[in-house]
Parts: sequence; structure tokens; C-alpha cells
Amino acid sequence: MLQYFIETFGCQMNENDSEKIAGMLEAMGYKKAGKPSEADVAVLNTCSVRENADDRFFGHLGIYKALKNENPNMALAVCGCMMQQGHIVDQIKSTYPYVDIIFGTHNISAFPELLESHMQNRDKQLEILSDGPIAEGLPMAREFSHKAYVTIMNGCDNYCSYCIVPMARGREKSRPSSLILEEIEGLARQGTKEIMLLGQNVNSYGIKPGGEISFAALLSKAAQVPGIERIRFMTSHPKDFSDDILDVMSSYGNICKSVHLPMQSGSTSILKAMNRQYTQESYLGLVKKIRSRLKRASISTDIIVGFPGETEEDFEHTLNCIKEAAFESAFTFQYSPRRGTRSFGMLNTVPHKAINDRFARLTDMLHRIMLEKAEGFVGSTEKVLIEGASSKDSSLLTGRTDSNKLVNFTGSGAAGEMVSVNITKAQTFYLVGNMV
Repeated sequence: MLQYFIETFGCQMNENDSEKIAGMLEAMGYKKAGKPSEADVAVLNTCSVRENADDRFFGHLGIYKALKNENPNMALAVCGCMMQQGHIVDQIKSTYPYVDIIFGTHNISAFPELLESHMQNRDKQLEILSDGPIAEGLPMAREFSHKAYVTIMNGCDNYCSYCIVPMARGREKSRPSSLILEEIEGLARQGTKEIMLLGQNVNSYGIKPGGEISFAALLSKAAQVPGIERIRFMTSHPKDFSDDILDVMSSYGNICKSVHLPMQSGSTSILKAMNRQYTQESYLGLVKKIRSRLKRASISTDIIVGFPGETEEDFEHTLNCIKEAAFESAFTFQYSPRRGTRSFGMLNTVPHKAINDRFARLTDMLHRIMLEKAEGFVGSTEKVLIEGASSKDSSLLTGRTDSNKLVNFTGSGAAGEMVSVNITKAQTFYLVGNMV
């Protein structure tokens, strides 16, 4: 029995791509291996958003040298966003000659052909496209049965000055709404309870080639699919978040009232340098509008510390915005220069010591706010979608609320069941409760 193993780095889009790769391998007769050493085919699906993601990939790639020595017949493939950068591909070819197959984000569907060719001829396979259409009809090996990712668009046209995504994923392209809804209806028939609509900028769905309706209209149609109890989406660009999206979110009970709204910086001058196309004032105005329109709205964000030219005053603006927005959660990052972006090579870099100091102050403030927000749940009864046993304590179950808050709780039930949980305790990153 032939087996495969996939390691995925990066975002939900990469995870969804890995599900497609797994689906194609299983259609070829492969079964999922428990660990890399058991695999006949190993795939590393890469992320290039930040330097530490590159470092993690190359660290993992080094481990596979020993595995290839033990099993020379193992086919080792690397793919994903990093492969869209020529200097990375050159580095792999020169330094990691034991890599057998290299392919990019625009030709995932070609993987079975590349693998078959390698297996037959034992030669290297390389296929990188600079852009291409979204492949439809690929088999999918979903990681979970109760929740699923549904990609609605790919690529990005915003060209934020720090971001490599437009180079890695190409220009914005929308999938036809009929195919998206067909996929959601199929998931519902299989018993999926929660879906997450994915795109680098879901708000611009339908504006760019491929889609024929707006994101708000697509969201409304998805909410009407019988059997789907929760709908989430990410990521939203603040400049494109329109009132009609809020209208739809407030009209359907199964659309989660949680919004991921990357802020990146609270300084208007830094936002301009980042090419984010909104100001501090307009961002905070949008946060206020969301909270006023959606009862118990939960807003998460992304924040970058140490972008070139960031002064202490700029950083103080970011802290003030965090206080005012009172985010429920946040992903925080130190600025990472990416070759090929407009900010790469900027001379007005921020000293590492200042970045580390600001990052510590930022996370300290966020954690205090997040804990305060979490404590507001104590005493309430929340609907929780069970995901399985808690990783912290196997005697407990774990799941998420509508607001995407993780809950560890006592009780019984299977993954995919929606249960009521009385919240008894709050921690910064999760809640504790008892099923009622």
C-alpha cells in the first residue's frame, strides 16, 4: 500500500490546497501515512509571507535528507507560495538536490502528472506558472468532517508594500458562484456544519474576473443552503468592507458575527507607506460601525511592528487604536522584509531592540484586553460546535463559539454536534465551562 505525508506551512488557503493535493493522491491510490518516514510520497506546502516561514521550511527540508537516505525511492515534492520566487527555486535546486518535484500555486492540478512522470523515469520535475486559472473539480481529502474550507477567490490586487502574496498567488480571480454553492451544498449533504469562505480579499469577490455577483450576494446565498449552521469568512480588507455585507450578516443567524479585519498599523502615515489605502480614522470608524450593527460582534486583526520608518509616535498611535478597537484577538508580527516587495531594501529600518521592545508592549496590552473580553463570557451560556477532545486535557471536550472563542468543557458528544455550554472561567486564549 503506497502512502503519502503532507506538511503544510502558512494560512488557511495553504491548508485548503493541501486538502486538494491529498485528494489527488488518494484518487491515485495512496493512503495517508502517520509520519514522514512511512511515506512513499512526501509533500511540503510552503508559505512565504514572513522570513520565519522560510526558515521553518528549510529546517524541515533538511530533515528529509536523512529520510531520503533511508528510503531513496521516496518522492519528495515541494510546492506553495515560496516556489513562486525564482531565487528560492534556485536555492533548492543547488542546495537540496534530493528534492524530486517542484511546482507552484497555479498548477496544483498538474501534480499527479508530475508525480507519475517522476515515478516512471526517476527524473526531476519542475513546473512553475506565473499565473493561471483556479482549477475546478479537484478531489478533496478534507481534514475534518464537521467543518470545511471553501475557496471563493484567489490572488490579490492590493500590492501592500510589505506583502509577497500578489507575487505568490497572482492577480485576483473569483470562482463562479454556481460552483461555490454547488460545493457548499455537497458539503451540507455530507454532514458538514460549518464552512469558512476563503480568499486573500473576500470583499472584492465578484469585482474581478470569474464572479458574477457581489460578495454580499454570495454570502446571502450560502447562508440559505440547508444544513449549514455556521458560516465564517476571511480575510476582509478594511477598504472594501461595505454596508451590504453588514446587512447580510445581520439578516442571517448562521453567519457568524466575527470579522477578521487586519489593521496592520494605527498610524496613518505608516498605513500610507504600507499602501493600505485607508486611514486610522476610517479604520476605527469601520470598527464602530461593525460593533453597532452586529450584536456581540467579535473583531480580530493583524498588526505589524517595526515597519520601516515607524517612529515611537507611530507606534503609540497603534497602541491607542488597540485600546479603542478593543480587539477580541490579534495576530502580531515583527516586520519581515520580503524580496520583490516595495518595502524590501528600505533604508529607514527600525532597530531590532526597538522592535522587540514595542512588540513586547503590544502583546502585553493585547493580552490584557483579550482577557478582559473573555471574562465578559463568564456566567453566559454559549452555543459551541464540538471539535473533539481538548489538547490540554483529554477528559474535556473542545469547540468554538459563534465569536470563534475556543472553549474547553466537560460533557459528552461527538465532533460536529452543537451544544450549549455554561462558561465558568476565562483565560486569555480560551474559555472553560460545563455542557448544559
